[in-house]
Amino acid sequence: MNNMDANTLSGLLSIILGVFIFILIILVVILVVLKFRDMSKKGEMKKNNDAIGNNNENKKEKNKATEYVQYNKQFIYDFMEFEKIEDNMIVEKNGRRYLMVVECQGINYDLMSKIEKIGVEEGFQQFLNTLRHPIQIYIQTRTVNLEGSLSKYKAKVKEIEDKYNKMLYQYNQMKASDTYSKNELDEYWFELTKQKNLLEYGRDIVNNTEKMSLNKNILNKKYFIIIPYFLEENAEKYDRDEIRNIAFSELYTNAQAIIRTLSSCSVMGKILSSKELVDLLYVAYNRDDSEILGTDKAMMAGYEELYSTSEDVYEKKIKELDKIINDRAIDLANETIQKVKSRPQQIAEEKEENLDELIRKMAALVIQENQSYVGTEIAEEAIKEIENGEGGNANEKVQKKTRRTTNHRTVNK
Repeated sequence: MNNMDANTLSGLLSIILGVFIFILIILVVILVVLKFRDMSKKGEMKKNNDAIGNNNENKKEKNKATEYVQYNKQFIYDFMEFEKIEDNMIVEKNGRRYLMVVECQGINYDLMSKIEKIGVEEGFQQFLNTLRHPIQIYIQTRTVNLEGSLSKYKAKVKEIEDKYNKMLYQYNQMKASDTYSKNELDEYWFELTKQKNLLEYGRDIVNNTEKMSLNKNILNKKYFIIIPYFLEENAEKYDRDEIRNIAFSELYTNAQAIIRTLSSCSVMGKILSSKELVDLLYVAYNRDDSEILGTDKAMMAGYEELYSTSEDVYEKKIKELDKIINDRAIDLANETIQKVKSRPQQIAEEKEENLDELIRKMAALVIQENQSYVGTEIAEEAIKEIENGEGGNANEKVQKKTRRTTNHRTVNK
């Protein structure tokens, strides 16, 4: 029994020792794996730091190299697909390719009859069959800019308003002069009313157009046909002006042929001028800004310049003050002239309104001047009656008293 217990106990201890050894081996393996991972991470961090250091050094070297580069306008042209615009043509690829653009007026195909639709289709088929050179069809959607129309409308309305004010002033002068008959005044009033109605109609047009301009959904589609011309291989023997003339002649001939063939399908066309080409390219490259600024305003704003030098602030102030002085002087002169012209009329109207009072004052003054002949009591009594509104009776009394005094003096004589 004792031997069996000892053997069992020793076997149990051996098993426990084996388990501990196995656990120890596993822990050692885990420790080795963790150590290896830590070393790998440190190696990767060192590589990344080295790479960052190399990049920083490369950037420093690049910055040193670019310090001596002089930037000018020529770098801006590298972003464009064209070089310049001249003679109604777009010049590309260092003068080896020229483009001319034909703008086409669209037609409402859906509202045509079947015969008209067939005629348009036959004309377009003829247009395609006559093509002997490549073309490109370009459609550009533009926001309708009503600013130019508004400026023209306002200028016209201002002319109508000035004419109406002159006619109104003339009518008032005619009416106040009493030298015109009723028929003449009625005829002039009829013309004045027509001018007034025209002014109100013009103002309504301006207001409605301004409301329409607030709507950003007013769009217009424009259709263009782009005609290219590639420089021939043996064209190097010509100078630049001769090459440009050859390209223009070729493109103009092709454009006119396209316009004639398109007219057979009721589509009208025209060759874009240099300014219209600028508008076309400006809208293509500046879709957002073109809704706010047109090409004219963009050029005035100095968009083609890298920088601009402004005038001195005091010089600007002097110009504005001179303008204000000139405008206010003209307004003051006009107002003064109108006042001087209307002053006799105002004096006449005031005298007409205060006619009775002026007569009383003049009568009292006459009595005072003749007080020595009339008598003090009679003069004072007459003046009081005139001030109380009884001038007629006072005049009669004065006349009677004057007769009596005269008769009495005659008798005494």
